[in-house]
Amino acid sequence: NPILVFPTSMGRFFDYEDRGMIAAVAHKYQTGGLQAFCVDSVDAESWYNGSVPPRERVVRYLQYERYLIHEVLPFIRSKNASGELTVTGCSFGGYHAVNFSLKHPELLTHCVSMGGAFDIHQFLNGYYDNNCYFNCPPDFLPNLNDEWYLHHYRNGLKLVLATGEQDICLDENIRLSRLMEAKHIPHWLDVWRDGTGHDWPWWQQMAAKYFS
Repeated sequence: NPILVFPTSMGRFFDYEDRGMIAAVAHKYQTGGLQAFCVDSVDAESWYNGSVPPRERVVRYLQYERYLIHEVLPFIRSKNASGELTVTGCSFGGYHAVNFSLKHPELLTHCVSMGGAFDIHQFLNGYYDNNCYFNCPPDFLPNLNDEWYLHHYRNGLKLVLATGEQDICLDENIRLSRLMEAKHIPHWLDVWRDGTGHDWPWWQQMAAKYFS
């Protein structure tokens, strides 16, 4: 099964392997059960780019989204004919995975967010427009009544929100889970105990659980 991997905040494509996330389920990759496609982010040019106005940050993100749809996904399909596609990411990579899944549920089958953060207001300096709204899941989900999207969420998408009791993003995951519950969107909010926080060693354990 192919996996599209988003990096953490301003991360690079090689971080996922360098941080032990491939090794955590090495047997699945070695036997052909999994194939990871790790992309770069443009966070430094978009959400985290303080040198341009917030409106331009969002526009750059939308260019990145089009790149994923029109270049990355066709490349993945050319290399892997599986009918399934998982998107995943840790921390801000979890935002990318969840936002992409909710906007384009017809393009994938599974989403696994680990320690995700989903509210983009922190990057907008008070600015707000339609592009901001439609890329902030906590904002657009409560008002979403389009049956096409709701049908895909309820029938074609398996979604995991993994977090930990000491995760700095715990509250964001609980909040998003409640919004999904209100819309009857099936998902698994998995809150890890035993002091689980917001770092790679915990995400490695999560990868071993969800991808084994």
